[in-house]
Formats: sequence, structure tokens, C-alpha cells
Amino acid sequence: MYTINDFDFHLPESLIAQRPASPRDHARLLVYDRSNRQITDDMFFNIGSWLPANSTIVLNNSKVEKARMVFGNIELFILRQINDTTAEALVRPGKKFRVGKVVELAPGLTATTLHIQEDGVRTVQLSPSLNDPAWDAFRLTPFPPYIAQDESLADEYQTVYAKDEGSKAAPTAGLHFTEALLQQLKDSGRSLAELTLHVGMGTFAPVKVDRIEDHIMHSEWYSIDQGNAALLNTSPHITAVGTTSARTLESIVKSTSDGRTFDAGSGSTDIFITPGYPYRGVDALITNFHLPKSTLLMLVSALTGIDEMHRIYAHAIAGEYRFYSFGDAMLIL
Repeated sequence: MYTINDFDFHLPESLIAQRPASPRDHARLLVYDRSNRQITDDMFFNIGSWLPANSTIVLNNSKVEKARMVFGNIELFILRQINDTTAEALVRPGKKFRVGKVVELAPGLTATTLHIQEDGVRTVQLSPSLNDPAWDAFRLTPFPPYIAQDESLADEYQTVYAKDEGSKAAPTAGLHFTEALLQQLKDSGRSLAELTLHVGMGTFAPVKVDRIEDHIMHSEWYSIDQGNAALLNTSPHITAVGTTSARTLESIVKSTSDGRTFDAGSGSTDIFITPGYPYRGVDALITNFHLPKSTLLMLVSALTGIDEMHRIYAHAIAGEYRFYSFGDAMLIL
């Protein structure tokens, strides 16, 4: 079985993108063809020339919410709002948030720790209600820690098709699409399907165990409506935009004697895709370049094979592709 070190690689810090490409679709695109193991360098705006003509492109329309709240040297990252006054949150510094302690975050704003989970997540009671506009001055876009906090980039950290607020991080593969590029793909005969998966701890929590099968995924909420499920059921080829779309599709797909079906509905998924996993709902994947030792890199390795993943990433590093959330893209065919 694989260990966490099998998914490690060295990335020069200079390749971590701090700003997105402008325009969005002018990011670079690495194309990997599984049929012949060929790697090709291109630009994202040319993606229509690579996708099969009969492919349905599946977009995650989740919208990033301003889940990070900073009060000087105190920070709350709201993972899940239980009700108007209670939430599960990551906190910093943790020593301030002991069970039963009331922390004054700012004048008139307090947090009382009700419970501490094994992973450090706190259940906190907040006053006043989270619906109170007094909290708004402290809400920030939850950029990843490797990107400097810059609210001027908040709109760039949303996809152009974002609708349903609830993600704690952007479904970043979709950041490369413009309205014009999506229209171009539709005009060329491709279908666009949408689903929702709210990005949370399941996507970005680090792996802290040596044997990857010992890692426990956090669940994330997803939804797909009847119209989009029906579209997928008539699609001979499916391209998932991002690992979140891929995880949702693989969570809801069912094998049939005729191939596969997708059912409409909503629920939670904690699917953990690693090398050896047989993809059934995804035929091609658009994705960014991921952190070493991450579950996202494991998901990609399940599609390419772990040795090919390392070869692809070595090519990307040598070619100075830009990495992570605001970085360049890869298409796996």
C-alpha cells in the first residue's frame, strides 16, 4: 500500500501563484493523454480543441463564502454554521478557546467554546447572531495560507458561474473559465452540466498519517438536480471540472448493464479516491496542480497512475507552470 511520502515532491516557492492569470482563460494548460502517455503544452483558451466533441462538461457551481473572520491576533474560520448563533470553527490561538471560556473578539462580539473535537475543531456559541451586520467588518475571503490575504482578489477567487454559497475554498479548476469560453464550448456542441459540492475540510484537510488508507475524510455536502442528472445519463463522455466535481460524480454514479446512471439528489460524501480506484463517472478531468501529500494529488494519481503523476509534475515544474489555487491547469484525457 502507498504511504504519504509516495505523494511528495519538491516545488520551488517561486512557482506558487499569488495572482490569477488575466484574462482568466490565459492560464497555461498541460494536456496529458492517457492513451499514449503524451504530454502537450498549450493555453487554457484552447481547451475546446482537446475535449471530445460529445463530452459533457460538469461544473461545480458552489460559491465561496467569507468564512474567515479576523480580530487582531484572533481568528475564527467557520466550517459549519449549525444555527444563527452556533458554529463549528477552526480557531487561532487554540489556547484561548477552552471549553466554557468566553472570548471577546471585538467590542460587543463574543465566542464561547462549547466543545472541542479530537481534531481541534471547536463548537462555539457566538453573540450576537451571525446574521447581525456587526460581523461583516471582520469577514474575509478564505484564501489558502500560501496566498497572501488580498480582498481585491475576492471576485477572482469565484468562478463566473458560482451560484450557491457555501464553500470554504474555491473549486479552483473552474476559475479558468470565462463567460465567452463557456459560450464557445456550448456553440461547438458540448453540453454543460452543473452540480454543487460545498468545499470544506474533506477537500483541504492535510493527511497526517503515514499509510494513506488510515486517513479519514471529512464529509462534504453535494446536490444535483433532476435536469442535470438526466443530462449526464445521456452523455457518452463526461469531463469533470475540478476534483470536487469528480468526487461528486464518483459518489453518485451507479453501474448498470448498459453502462452507468446518475441519480438526482443531495447528501454528504466522504469518498477518498486513491491509486487503484476505478473511475466510473469521470472520463476526463480538468484540474489545477496540487500540494504535495494532498488528497487531491492522490485523486489525480488514481486517474494517471502514480508514476505518471510524478512524470507530469516534473514536466510542469521544469516548464515553470504556476501551481495551486491561482495557478495553471491540467487536462487529463
